[in-house]
Amino acid sequence: MSILIRGGDPQEQCVRLVRLSGSLKELGMCTSLVLSTTGPPVLEVLSAGRARVRITVIRRAYGWVFIWRPWWARLWRPGQWVCAEADNVADIIVSAVVIT
Repeated sequence: MSILIRGGDPQEQCVRLVRLSGSLKELGMCTSLVLSTTGPPVLEVLSAGRARVRITVIRRAYGWVFIWRPWWARLWRPGQWVCAEADNVADIIVSAVVIT
């Protein structure tokens, strides 16, 4: 069972998303960081099918994780996450986003 820790540090979230953005850009993905006044920062990725996918980072009891969903989905889908500390985090996200 994983425990979601709410209200993570917004600056830490931004730093992690910017680093991920750089890794995704090296793999040829188009990214955009969205900073909202009311919600957490979100990294938007344009998939091969030209659909936008939103990625956010959250702090869980065991560490930081990236989670993603299509731009039109209201709820996060289970199973669409990866540990932020994984060596191949950008590759995992690209393979999932290209299929989406």
